[in-house]
Amino acid sequence: MSGAKFYFVARMPDQPGALHRAAEIVRKYQGNINRIHYDRRIDPHTVFFEVTLSSEEDYRKIREELQRIGYLQESLEPLGFLKFNVYLPNRPGALFEFLNYVTDAQANIAFLDFDDQGRHPDRLTVSLTVERSAIIDKLLNRLKSRYRLEILEYDTRGDHLDNTVFYLKFAQRLRELIGEAEDEFLLRLLHDINHIVQELTNLKQDPQEVFRCILATGQKLKETTGVGFYADVQHFEVTDGVRLFCFQLPFGGNIFVLDTREEMIMIDTGYGLYHEDVVRLLQHYGLGDLSRLSRIFLTHADADHAGAAGFFKAPSHLHPGTKEIIEKANRAYGSRVEGSILEEVYTKLINLFSHFTPPQKMVLFPQEVFGLRNIFPVIQSFRVGPLEFEVLESLGGHLYGQVFFFCPEVGLLFTGDSLLNLESFTPERLEFSRLAKILMTSVNVDSEIATKEREALLEIAKETDLRLRSKGRRCLICGGHGAISVLEEGKLKAFGKIESYHPVGPRP
Repeated sequence: MSGAKFYFVARMPDQPGALHRAAEIVRKYQGNINRIHYDRRIDPHTVFFEVTLSSEEDYRKIREELQRIGYLQESLEPLGFLKFNVYLPNRPGALFEFLNYVTDAQANIAFLDFDDQGRHPDRLTVSLTVERSAIIDKLLNRLKSRYRLEILEYDTRGDHLDNTVFYLKFAQRLRELIGEAEDEFLLRLLHDINHIVQELTNLKQDPQEVFRCILATGQKLKETTGVGFYADVQHFEVTDGVRLFCFQLPFGGNIFVLDTREEMIMIDTGYGLYHEDVVRLLQHYGLGDLSRLSRIFLTHADADHAGAAGFFKAPSHLHPGTKEIIEKANRAYGSRVEGSILEEVYTKLINLFSHFTPPQKMVLFPQEVFGLRNIFPVIQSFRVGPLEFEVLESLGGHLYGQVFFFCPEVGLLFTGDSLLNLESFTPERLEFSRLAKILMTSVNVDSEIATKEREALLEIAKETDLRLRSKGRRCLICGGHGAISVLEEGKLKAFGKIESYHPVGPRP
């Protein structure tokens, strides 16, 4: 069927025929349902629809009819929860009079407990859910003027709500992570999140684990800014007048700085929300004069590598594929899994959580191939002080447009996310990296190609290391995550001293 795709979220009563009634409205306007997801285990009232319709007018009419019968979810106002004891007079109609106040406040009763033969014959225990906390305050003031009250729980965040309003609770948690957002934006985001929940549930993933991973990703990032920020740092004198710094941020990719007498360059920028912390970190290590930062080189488009580039005045040098992924906001773009909803929605989520700020000044690497380094095309070279680097184009195993930077003379190999020393990861960083793997099933868009790339990079490192050892040097492997490492018996081993940085003293 030709036409455009539209979505809506329906909130309907948990009763026979409710879903059929909504589907009948869609059918009335010749809508073709492309996707529907309802899981009573998650939320017994919420259904997600994606439909193809011939016109936007039909979409408007469907929404109007759903709204007319009370099925259209348009608002994500946080629900408040109130539990209290109220002491009623012992006379006919007392409960009825009390319930009039509750009805006037448009509160939903979640729990009632009263027994005139019990220990408290005049006490009624009530639990209510109310859409706006201001209404709760107004209701309480009215009740206090008439009855003796004992407040047991008063929750305006929804922590005590049951899962009959799961998506409303989840939307509130998202608001806390991404800041205030319009309901329309949050509903679209919930629709996208529900799509990956549906996909992963079909792959036998526990839906509650998916929701947990999404929130944990945002929470961990937010908790590690400001006083929660820290870094593990390595720095070396690469050659006369050139210093190399590796900054392992709390989560996500490393930032590398090459500092020379003439300039300072940066390789990858970390997440956007760490930017202010990173500036203080650079100042701590004597690199705070950002006017000396002349160029930024990006290995690939993921938010933890390119997400802070827009905060710096220096131009960012990157592959055309990296630019395209940033513009499409889909890390699967240009790969064989380009249509993957998991990759697309994860990109949207991590960009939101991490305050992705793309580069404003872009310099694209040319597509002309000058030669091969092992299996990788050499597409450009650049100098940093006395050092000359080759730009090696990846084959797209981790991400389309990823590049590596290699200086054969002194043995510096920047491998992006294609070669990592996982044994150097702290437990916290390892757990964070697993969250992404759960939500996408794999961090590589093509695992078979990614394996070939790792093997080729290891061969380059091994050959370079053998050549340099006679000069008393080593090939330093600078992975996108983890410590700068060297090859020892075919395995990556952290090289040199690793310092701990924390803005308010040593990390506990």
